[in-house]
Amino acid sequence: MKVAFATQDLERVDAHFGWAKNIAIYELTAEGHSFIEAIPFAGDLQEDGNEDKLQPKLEAIKDCAILYVAAIGGSGAARVVASGIHPMKVQQPESIVDLLEKLRVVLQGAPPPWLRKVMSKGQERTFDFEEEAANG
Repeated sequence: MKVAFATQDLERVDAHFGWAKNIAIYELTAEGHSFIEAIPFAGDLQEDGNEDKLQPKLEAIKDCAILYVAAIGGSGAARVVASGIHPMKVQQPESIVDLLEKLRVVLQGAPPPWLRKVMSKGQERTFDFEEEAANG
């Protein structure tokens, strides 16, 4: 599953979603994680009520199951959730690698229901109708 991180320095979750200079995206499995890409954002990223600046970020994370942020506004959170992405807020700047490792350990154990749900994001449910028709 893909996990996104709002970050200023590409090492820690230390940014508000709307103001983040970068979104770092990683692939996470129960075996480990790998860096996919860092998407930089320029321009005026300050808190100003301008919701248009969120659209490029929402587009950047559309394939992700989880988004880690230092903070996120109410409308931004609603748009993230509406995109099928689970936002996670850190209480203080936290290492991206540490967060990935904590999440990996949870994946190896018994993930909570919310995590099982987001883990299924992007996995198409397939039905073999031909086999059903042949047996029916």
